[in-house]
Amino acid sequence: MGGGEQPLKAAVDVRGAVHARRLCREPTLAFNPHSERCQLGADSYARRMRNLIQALGLGLIVACASNEGQPSGAVAAAPGEANRGEAPLLDLRLDGDEGAALVWLPDGEHLRLLHVEGIETGLGANDVGLDRGQMGGARLVRFRSVGGKVLLEQVNTAYRASSGGRLEQDAARQSFASSVLWGGTPVDRARDGRVLVDLTSFLVRDAHGIQSTLASRGQGSFKLDPDRSALDVGRCRAFPDNVEFAAVLTFTSAKPGPLARSSAPDGGALTFVQRQGLLRLPDGGYEPRRFDPRMGAFSIRYLDYGVPLDVPITQRLAVRHRLTRDPESGEVVPIVYYVDAAAPEPVRSALVEGASWWAEAFAQAGYPGAFRVEVAPDGLDPLDLRHNVIQWVHRSTRGWSYGNAISDPRTGELIKGHVS
Repeated sequence: MGGGEQPLKAAVDVRGAVHARRLCREPTLAFNPHSERCQLGADSYARRMRNLIQALGLGLIVACASNEGQPSGAVAAAPGEANRGEAPLLDLRLDGDEGAALVWLPDGEHLRLLHVEGIETGLGANDVGLDRGQMGGARLVRFRSVGGKVLLEQVNTAYRASSGGRLEQDAARQSFASSVLWGGTPVDRARDGRVLVDLTSFLVRDAHGIQSTLASRGQGSFKLDPDRSALDVGRCRAFPDNVEFAAVLTFTSAKPGPLARSSAPDGGALTFVQRQGLLRLPDGGYEPRRFDPRMGAFSIRYLDYGVPLDVPITQRLAVRHRLTRDPESGEVVPIVYYVDAAAPEPVRSALVEGASWWAEAFAQAGYPGAFRVEVAPDGLDPLDLRHNVIQWVHRSTRGWSYGNAISDPRTGELIKGHVS
C-alpha cells in the first residue's frame, strides 16, 4: 500500500449475509454474522472453522543507521528482510548483554505510530481467556520530548471534531485527556538533535492486561516478577513495514486460582511471551465508510463535535479492507489469509475451504481474485502485523472461535485480521 498504489473507488465491504445463509445449511453449525462467531456442534469437530473476519496487513519501517552514541554491546537490529530501498523510520539498537532495546528519535515532536500488543503463548484455560495468539486493539501513539524526557503518549481518538476547523479540533482535543504510556530520559544525544532512548521498560511490562484478566476471572492476585521477566532480544525483529518486540513475563501469586493451578506446572508462577509492535500510519488514500448495522461487521465508535447540530454526535465507521491495484499491472492485490499449519487434518482443510467462501463474495461484489486463503508457510509468524492469520488454539476445555480486527482507530481501516 505504498503511495503509488491507488485504492479502488468502490472499497469492498463484503459482509456475512451470503455466507451466513450458506453456513447455516450445516446442521451442526450455528453462525451469527453479527458477532462473527461460529458455535460448533459436538459432532462437527472436523469442521472447527469457518469463522472468518476481515483484515489487511500493513506496517512500518525499522532501520539500522549510524553508530553515533551507540552503547557498548548494542548492535543494529537485523532486518527481517530486505528494506526494498525504503527510507528507515526507526533506528533500532539491540543490546544482548543488557537485554535492552534502544532507538534513535528526532528531537521535539516525534513520529505518530500505531501500537499493537498481544500474547504469543497462552494460559490454556478457556474460562480465563488468555489464549495463544490473543491480540489487543491498535492504539494511536506518538513520541515527544518534554522537559528533558521522551514520552510515549496515546492520542485520544474517542473524541474529535473531524469536520470542524483547526480551533474546533483543538478544543475537542484539549477537552479530553490523553494517556502517557511510558516516559524515559534520553541515554544520549547526537549532534543533529536526535535522542537515543531505552525502550526496555516499556517492552517488559504487562501491556496486555494479564494481571487484571487473571484477577477478574477469579484466578488470584498476580504481580509481574521483574527477576523472572526479560526482553527476548533474539526475538526482536525489524521488517520493512513494522518492528516486533518479544518479552518473557512471569506473574506470581501466593494464592493462585484453580484454573491457574491446573493449567501451569506451578500455578503460582505463570509465564507468558508477550509481543508488542509498532507500525507506520496508513497513508491518506483510504476512504472511511459509515457503519450500517445490517453489515454484520465490526465498527469503531467516536463522538464528533464538529458535525452539524442536526447530525448525531455519535459516529461509527465500518472496519473493512482496503483493496489496491498493482501500479504496474493494474490488477487487484489480493487479500490473503493464512491458515495455521498447526491445525490438524481434516480441520486444516476445512478451515481453508470455509474461509475460501469469502472469495465468492468478493467475486460477486465485482472483485474476482481479490481474496485468497493459503496454508501458512514454514516460518510465518502468526503475530507478525503484516499477515492475516487463522490461528489454531488448544485449550484444556472446549471453547469458542473468535475473530479480532486490528484496525486504524482513526478510520476503521483493517491492519490485520486474526482469527483464533
